[in-house]
Amino acid sequence: MNHTIEKEELNPYLIAQRQVDAAAAKLGLAPHITELLKKPKRVLSVSFPVKMDDGTVRVFEGFRSQHNDAVGPTKGGIRFHPGVTLDEVKALSMWMTFKCGVVSLPYGGGKGGVICDPRELSTSELERLSRAFMEAIADIVGPERDIPAPDVYTTPQIMGWMMDTYSKLRGHNTPGVITGKPIIIGGSQGRGNATAQGCVYTIQCALKDIGLPMEKAKVAVQGYGNAGRIAARLLSDLGATIVAVSDSRGGIYDPNGLDIDRVEQLKDTASIADYGSEYVLTNEQLLELDVDILIPAALENVITKENAPNIKAKIIAEAANGPTTPEADEILNAKGTIVIPDILANAGGVTVSYFEWVQNLMNYYWSEEEVLEKLEVIMVKSYDAVRTLANEYDTNLRTAAYMISLQRVTAAMQARGWV
Repeated sequence: MNHTIEKEELNPYLIAQRQVDAAAAKLGLAPHITELLKKPKRVLSVSFPVKMDDGTVRVFEGFRSQHNDAVGPTKGGIRFHPGVTLDEVKALSMWMTFKCGVVSLPYGGGKGGVICDPRELSTSELERLSRAFMEAIADIVGPERDIPAPDVYTTPQIMGWMMDTYSKLRGHNTPGVITGKPIIIGGSQGRGNATAQGCVYTIQCALKDIGLPMEKAKVAVQGYGNAGRIAARLLSDLGATIVAVSDSRGGIYDPNGLDIDRVEQLKDTASIADYGSEYVLTNEQLLELDVDILIPAALENVITKENAPNIKAKIIAEAANGPTTPEADEILNAKGTIVIPDILANAGGVTVSYFEWVQNLMNYYWSEEEVLEKLEVIMVKSYDAVRTLANEYDTNLRTAAYMISLQRVTAAMQARGWV
């Protein structure tokens, strides 16, 4: 029985629904509006064959969830991961709606995934898989309908293959169907760093709130992948001390600060664990270190009711999607921890994806400096709006972020006459 309860507590779809309930209750939304927001508008489940290099054929399963398109076309990544589930994809599409809402983008949320382990596939198998999945979902995506992007284990190259397949199906070049593409075929400057850069802008805002200079901040990053690695580098360049980082194989910790250049080199050539045996620690231990800023940048549900009481960070910036369970949230709120919620902290990626889409539609492209300038304006403005609403309603930043999003989506649904 306990195992079932625990499984339900960690089901991302049920968590997303509970978060909607909490924010809707604060806003006093009508039950039918809340009910509509708790479920995706459309979910496509597909299975498709892919020829392997040895001549055999494997059948893969994938999903695309479109949560709400009242504000505009749906938007969200495609992940290739062995742990992809329908509930996960549905939850992530909901979070994308609220992520777009909190930074005022003219999008609803979408998300996709294929159950596979891309690390076991050759480049040519990966290309055939990517093209086959795009063919399978092509009827429900498009620049005016639903715009995918990279996510876990998907890359700009995979987006390039998918864009090419969609363009061939339509008979003309359609760069706006997907974002996160290589720059040569319509990608945006600044896209690679966007998630981490947006997260850093919100951390700077939170540090101002507690009056802590960046130069005195100690940082731990769980998940030294794309977002985590770049966030560590950006914060280090701004003067913060990175004391711990980890990846799927474990982590390293030095209370005096890690040599980030050396960590990056080890990540590229060997393993960060080779930093030295005296510095090794587990992913679980990293979360409980005595630091000022903790950045969970790995997968969902790593901060739970079990470890939340031991977390010492003053600021938690959620670079990953859904790293904190609702039970952990309550414990952290009671302790006064500032949790910059995922839908705000990692919204830099979708914001620059929006910029990419706009540039594709205009066929006019901006410099990286222009992109980051526009990103900073949106992230700082959004953080300030969330903090102001949190103070007004005496609630936490996560609930306030959901409230802002729910207000926008509800207003759009009312303007269209849906509710």
